[in-house]
Amino acid sequence: MPKAAVCKEIGSKLEIADVDLAPPQAGEVRVRLGASGVCHSDLSVTTGQLLQPLPAVLGHEGAGTVVEVGEGVTNLAEGDHVVISWVPQCGTCYFCARDQGELCEVGSMAIMTGGLLDTTSRFSLGGQSLFHMAASGTFSEETVVPAMGAVKISDDIPLTSAALIGCGVLTGVGAALNTASIRPGDSVAVVGAGGVGLNVIQGAKLAGAERIIAVDMVEGKLERARDFGATDAVNASDGNAVAQVQELTSGRGADVAFEVIGLESTVMQTFEMARRGGQAVIVGVPKMESRFDVDVALSLVMGEKQVRGSWYGSSNVHRDIPMLAGLYQEGKLKLDELVSRTITLDQVNDAFEAMGSGEVARSVIDYS
Repeated sequence: MPKAAVCKEIGSKLEIADVDLAPPQAGEVRVRLGASGVCHSDLSVTTGQLLQPLPAVLGHEGAGTVVEVGEGVTNLAEGDHVVISWVPQCGTCYFCARDQGELCEVGSMAIMTGGLLDTTSRFSLGGQSLFHMAASGTFSEETVVPAMGAVKISDDIPLTSAALIGCGVLTGVGAALNTASIRPGDSVAVVGAGGVGLNVIQGAKLAGAERIIAVDMVEGKLERARDFGATDAVNASDGNAVAQVQELTSGRGADVAFEVIGLESTVMQTFEMARRGGQAVIVGVPKMESRFDVDVALSLVMGEKQVRGSWYGSSNVHRDIPMLAGLYQEGKLKLDELVSRTITLDQVNDAFEAMGSGEVARSVIDYS
C-alpha cells in the first residue's frame, strides 16, 4: 500500500494516507516514484481555481522507475527510468497527427474525467475510488499511468531533477521553443519569474533571444532569473511595468512577451508589452471565467499583434522530453538549480505555503 497525498475537498489540506493501488491494465505501467515536483497547479486544485474531480491523489510532475507493465506494453520495460507526462499523447489522433500532441484527444479525455484512458482509477482508499490528477497522481510512492504518458530517459539523470521536465520545464521551455516564434537577436519579456517563468527564460536563451527581460514584484525572483539567462529585470512594484519594458526596447516593446502568472491584469500587461507585429504568449492559467479585451482594429489588424495560448509548452512529449534530457546532459539546460529544496511527502502542505513567499522555485518530494 503506497503512501499518498489525497485532496478530499476544496479548501482542505491534503491528507497523507496509505492507499490501495490496483495493478496496471492493458496499455498501462506501474511506476515507483523517485521524485515529484510540487507545482502551483496542485495548489490550484485545492483552492478550486483548477477543476479536478475529487477526492484525488494530486501531483502531476514526476519521474520514477517502471516496476510492472500491463498487457500489450512494448515501449517500456521493468527497470526503465521514466518522466511522467500529464498529457498522455497517443501519437495517432487528429491533433497528434498534426504535431499538436498537447491537445491529444485520448489524453485530454483522461484529464477531464480524472481517470486513466478508460476513465477509471487505480487508486482507492477504504473502498472508495480516488481520481488521478491529470492521469498521473505523482504525490504517491507508486502510481499507475498510461504507457503513452511515460517517457523513457537515461538512468544517469537524477530523478529529483528529471521530475521537473514533466511539467515546469516542458511548459516553460516549450512555450519559448515551440509556441513562440523567437528569432536570434529578439527581445523577450517574461512576466512572472517563478518555476515556469525561469524555464521560459531558459527557452528564450536557447532560441537565441538577445535581451530577456524578467518581470516580477519579488526581488529575490528577479535575482534568480538572471542566473537562468535574464539580461534585465523589471520590478513591477516600482512603477509601470509596461513602460519599463518599452524603455528597455527602444520604446517599441518586446518582440515576444510571455505571461506566466495567470491573472487578467498581467495578461493585459503582457499584451501591451509586445511590440507592433510582435507576439503575446499566454502560459499562465487564469480563473475559468477570465476574459481578455483587446482593441481589434488598432492592435490586431493595424498593429498586427498576435496572441497565442500555450498549453503544456505546445510539446510532443515523446520528442521533447528526450530532447530536454539531452540538453541537461550537455550542460545547456539547468535542472538541478531549479530545485530549491527537497522534502518528504509528509511536508507537501508546507510546500504549498512556501509558494507564497516567492523564495522557492520548486519544492521536490524525494521518495528515495
